[in-house]
Amino acid sequence: MSEKYYHSPPLRKLMTSHQVAETGFEFYSDAVLAAAFLTTSIVAAKRMSSSRSRGGAETTVVTAFYSLILMTASLRTIWFVIPGTVWSSTYTPHAVMAFDDGHPQWLMQFLEILLLGAGSLCLFSIFILILVYWADILKKYFYPGAPRSKPMVTFLVLVGLLLAIQVLNATLFLFGEYSTEAMLLVNSVTLSLVSVVCVCEITIFSHRFRTVLKTLGDINQVSTESQVKRIVWITVTGNLFFFIRAFLETSFAILLVVFWHQNGTVAESFSHSIWDAYILLKHWSELAILGLMLYILQNRFTSGVEGAAGEDLNVGDRGYQTVPDMDPNDAELSPNVASPSTLSV
Repeated sequence: MSEKYYHSPPLRKLMTSHQVAETGFEFYSDAVLAAAFLTTSIVAAKRMSSSRSRGGAETTVVTAFYSLILMTASLRTIWFVIPGTVWSSTYTPHAVMAFDDGHPQWLMQFLEILLLGAGSLCLFSIFILILVYWADILKKYFYPGAPRSKPMVTFLVLVGLLLAIQVLNATLFLFGEYSTEAMLLVNSVTLSLVSVVCVCEITIFSHRFRTVLKTLGDINQVSTESQVKRIVWITVTGNLFFFIRAFLETSFAILLVVFWHQNGTVAESFSHSIWDAYILLKHWSELAILGLMLYILQNRFTSGVEGAAGEDLNVGDRGYQTVPDMDPNDAELSPNVASPSTLSV
């Protein structure tokens, strides 16, 4: 390690790990998170099974969300169930190169990063799916007559792009271009940028959706106050999640970049205290947003199936069945199905 590093006590204290194994706090903390994610995955699986047993376009959209929640929670459960020392000799990450004979656990560390990346990809895919449906619905009302692409195709393209970044990142590691911590750096920068984009898009779309809701409510002579309040509440909580995620990932990336700038390497792991704080904030915020989505989806789906007229935009006291100018191809995107209360998690 370079001598310059030892002349930077604050950074050394922040970044240095004594390469000890998993602490008792980390073990029990991971066990609690594993139980929480397992519970989330069980709930999502039951909801998905129940949703698939119902017919209609609404259930197709809802089932897709439950599937993504299930995959996210399941991948996180697998990571937390497996003890940290199985992945690596230390709980905190440290840099190793591919095919390094001096670090026989390089393959496990590589698989760990892939598992974490897959979980994050599934989590962010939920919000990408929401945003592409939002964009499609809003395009109909703000730009009538304009050609509209299929939301699911747009969703697959965007997720495919993020997946391609993951594959490229893994390929460069396997070809020896950089270490495992550089892989983490690439993932952090990617997720930080995606989080910022999601904050901007959610804020813009939620404002436009409130405008649409109020307009449709006036046209159909029904109250949309509950939907407006719900979308405001979910916008605030969703943006809070992405602000936290962007802050965490950006801080992680900055620490690695500063360390690399001072020492020419990122071959040093984080301290246990810093890494523990990162893990706790990151994954408890994920659990909070997944729980919120499960609550909103169940609440909206139940009210839609039972036909609670006061909660549906297109069924009012006078028996309105459709929103004016609604074409048949918009069945699965009608306000009753893809309204902000359904797709605004």
